[in-house]
Amino acid sequence: MNKAYIVLEDGTVFRGRSIGATGQTDGEVVFNTSMTGYQEMLTDPSYAGQLLTLTYPMIGNYGMDERVEESARIQPTGLIVREAAPYASHPRAKMTLAEFLEAKGVVAIDGVDTRALTRRIRTHGVMLGTITTNEEPEAAHGRLKNVPRYDDVNWVQTVTTPSRYDWEQPPAEPRYRIALLDTGVKRNIMRSLALRGCEVVVFPASTSADALLELNPDGVVLSPGPGDPVLLDAMVAETQKLIGRLPMLGICLGHQVAARALGAGTFKLPFGHRGGNHPVKNLDTGQVTITAQNHGYAVDGDHLSSGAYVNRVSVNDQTVEGIAMKTEPLLTIQYHSEASPGPLDNTGIFDQFVEMISTMRGGQA
Repeated sequence: MNKAYIVLEDGTVFRGRSIGATGQTDGEVVFNTSMTGYQEMLTDPSYAGQLLTLTYPMIGNYGMDERVEESARIQPTGLIVREAAPYASHPRAKMTLAEFLEAKGVVAIDGVDTRALTRRIRTHGVMLGTITTNEEPEAAHGRLKNVPRYDDVNWVQTVTTPSRYDWEQPPAEPRYRIALLDTGVKRNIMRSLALRGCEVVVFPASTSADALLELNPDGVVLSPGPGDPVLLDAMVAETQKLIGRLPMLGICLGHQVAARALGAGTFKLPFGHRGGNHPVKNLDTGQVTITAQNHGYAVDGDHLSSGAYVNRVSVNDQTVEGIAMKTEPLLTIQYHSEASPGPLDNTGIFDQFVEMISTMRGGQA
């Protein structure tokens, strides 16, 4: 395999081997601590604009299977791993990780000391980086100075659907109709809703509240997605018009958008929460569950409107993990209840959302 480099904006250089397409790719360098689920992560729109580092030392040992993909394309700008497994051992696998990356045109690198890279990010915070297979580190570092800052780009615009569509796997017995605002939705969110009798209609992130209400939906879901919620003022304004009109569920970025609509602020975390082992405490019940997370920003709950309150927090750092309202049917979570990858402890959030809908309709399906 050809040599490759990962170069960080602070000048740090890691040498490795090219395991995908040749060339250069730039992005914000982040890490995920999950042990499995690399194909789901590669197709998670929340990684748009980022170079994804996986901390587990061997990646790709069960190969690639398109049935587990969470969107129609590769979402991170590149992949960084310690060792890419040379063989695919699962009977459903169609190809190896390296074959998949090359076929998809993804610039990627293995042979990297991902433990050292992760420690650097944890110490100094996320930073821009580049993976390159055809230039020396000095040239790559110079080129990085002209790369736009991750926080300055509206990544939602790059991942949202261009037009409305119906989820391709409708429920056998539809009970409710859900309008889903796509800021980077994962397929398993729509599968999870369909399993609970919900017909899902997906809308572009720029859709107005009035256009959503024309569907006469039973509920609205604000999806996860990439980037800084500060750049989504138009979506926040439209969300304000929806709150209280019908049941709402906000997930990850959707949680942040809803929180801003309720008066809260948001801020960037030093290195984000990305992995499948983050404990979250429900302040209403005292229950702690293990969650799947993938976000670089968090909610500042100090200025929430009087009708809203923080009902979930991270056990690790006490950041806001969920918001509810005292009298309105709204529920938000910072983590991924649909997992993919991650633990399934929190799929009950979808049941709570459907129960809110049922209550609003007087118990009628």
